[in-house]
Amino acid sequence: MPRPYVLAETNWKHLKDESFDLAVLPWAATEAHNYHLPYATDTIEGTAIAEESARIAWEQGAKVVVLPTIPFGVNTGQPDIYLDMNLNPSTQFAILKDLITVLDRQGIHKFMILNSHGGNNWKSIIRELGLLFPKMFICSTLWPATLDRKQFFDIPGDHADEMETSLIMHLAPELVLPKKDWGDGAEKKNKIRAFREGWAWTERPWSKISEDTGVGNPHNANKEKGKQFFKAVCEKMGQLFIDIAQADTDDLYK
Repeated sequence: MPRPYVLAETNWKHLKDESFDLAVLPWAATEAHNYHLPYATDTIEGTAIAEESARIAWEQGAKVVVLPTIPFGVNTGQPDIYLDMNLNPSTQFAILKDLITVLDRQGIHKFMILNSHGGNNWKSIIRELGLLFPKMFICSTLWPATLDRKQFFDIPGDHADEMETSLIMHLAPELVLPKKDWGDGAEKKNKIRAFREGWAWTERPWSKISEDTGVGNPHNANKEKGKQFFKAVCEKMGQLFIDIAQADTDDLYK
């Protein structure tokens, strides 16, 4: 049965009499995730979270539609990792400008990027788009930041780690290699203190900081952790969908 809040599944018979308050665009990446997770990890996660969050919101009366996921992201730090696909930020801007033009013209004036990849940085792009489309409310979210992951996972990380491995074990277990093939996700840190402390930034050349492309040890991952984390993320994200869909964006501040 087509889900009416998933654009890729719905149809003109439904849409010709429909209207939406919020459009959500999951944006992911196609890249190596340690030895054991699929290149589509970010896409699988972002799509599933967007669609389940939209279900929660839709059932509470929020008029939200999930657009098809963009599977390519900014991977400028990984040019030598085989088939890690890259879109430059300027390309992302061009894609968003075209898509928002459609939404703005058709009267959907609330738009969210549901980000599923740390290399995608949206603030500057959203600032510029905001000037071009003054009627649009444009925002972005990063689903891994929705919750304190320490409540769900034992070992911190930020790429193909315990969290992502647990999620894919829940969402697409058939795509996870046997545990004997998992790398340990050890990360080499920058020798300059300011970069380690986080108040200075430079791009990480991925092949220099990780032997297996992972950052964070995945070995404590399991399907149940992934299931519980997925449920909690979607409940929180679903409420955000509701809040934005129902908000008067001309009266957001008090």
